[in-house]
Amino acid sequence: MRILFLTDNFPPEVNAPASRTFEHCREWVKAGHQVTVITCAPNFPTGKVFPGYRNRLWQRETMDGIEVVRVWTYITANTKVAKRTLDYLSFMVFGFLAGLVQRRPDVIIGTSPQFFTNCAAWMLSVFRWRPFVFELRDLWPESIKTVGAMRDSAALRRLERLELFLYRRSAAVVAVTESFRRNLIARGINGDKIAVITNGVDLTRFQPMPRDPELAGQLGLTGKFVAGYIGTHGMAHALETLLEAARRIAALPTGPEVHFVLLGDGARKSALKATSERMGLKNVIFLDTVPKAEVPRYWSLLDVSIIHLRKSDNFTQVIPSKLFECMGMGIPVLHGVAGESAGIVEREDIGLVFEPENVEALFDGLLRLAGDQVRYQQLRANALEAAPRYNRIMLAQNMLRILENIHADRPSR
Repeated sequence: MRILFLTDNFPPEVNAPASRTFEHCREWVKAGHQVTVITCAPNFPTGKVFPGYRNRLWQRETMDGIEVVRVWTYITANTKVAKRTLDYLSFMVFGFLAGLVQRRPDVIIGTSPQFFTNCAAWMLSVFRWRPFVFELRDLWPESIKTVGAMRDSAALRRLERLELFLYRRSAAVVAVTESFRRNLIARGINGDKIAVITNGVDLTRFQPMPRDPELAGQLGLTGKFVAGYIGTHGMAHALETLLEAARRIAALPTGPEVHFVLLGDGARKSALKATSERMGLKNVIFLDTVPKAEVPRYWSLLDVSIIHLRKSDNFTQVIPSKLFECMGMGIPVLHGVAGESAGIVEREDIGLVFEPENVEALFDGLLRLAGDQVRYQQLRANALEAAPRYNRIMLAQNMLRILENIHADRPSR
């Protein structure tokens, strides 16, 4: 089977969409299928092209057997809505054009968060007379409104109509959460065409490992209790909550023994660093994004992982992918996200759930985990036990079966 996958995030980018797409496609190649990914020059989230790449009209490379075609896009940092929209639209146009000249696929996949990628995938399905699968990673444009990047307007309502059109035109929708599936059904989408394939963890990369002594020494973390956040520093994440908790921790007699590490980039990072400096926080370290292969070393520094999103009904439907990496590494979590993901944390008993944007609750959770080694070790053991249930290889195989069924049901032409 020939699979054509359109995504504007792909390695060497290290965000969740890039990792999921790469790891799924890698497994499909191992299963004997031909996979072509159409993407852009790696630049997320800073809007700067990664070393070794250029924003050219056309580039081709092979990664673990995956044919990767990179097209030109209007590249900008993930900050201004208008410029980001130009970025999305340019990928839609050039991704579509690149898809026209690929060998005819058997199935075409487009992935969100932004659905202009799926517009290109749908148009290709029409021109190439092949089924189109909508991979639903985020409820866009609803999430735009949630973070305050766009207000309710006629333009937003037109985008929502386009969103529903694409769901209906797809041969299948592969959602990453049960909440997304319920949302679509409530909005009139046939539930029989919606499957749920959650995010997961590559257990060949994310495994328990001792704290990296060299890295800990370089960062002044030797002998410290380390709470960390690894991921995008965006508008949706409200990481000011972590800084306020760090200030309260620093005021305690035992405060010097607890440090915070925030690793990643995003639209809010500069503002967060400025806030930390203004607050005089000596127990907070900001680190830039590191290559994918280096990420487990930084996870190894953490005694506890903080996962956090704004307090919003929309975010009760998402499951941050870093939750599964924490399981693989055996790192207990302090989980500041309500809804479906909180249910996983509580069901698997792998951490403590606290109310999003509640500084006092985060502060209390940190003290509990730092002060109760028996409970801490139990959470760690539970995380390691739960990880195989979210094995990325198994999840990739589940999605592959959906694609194979669609291909088998397609009349030849």
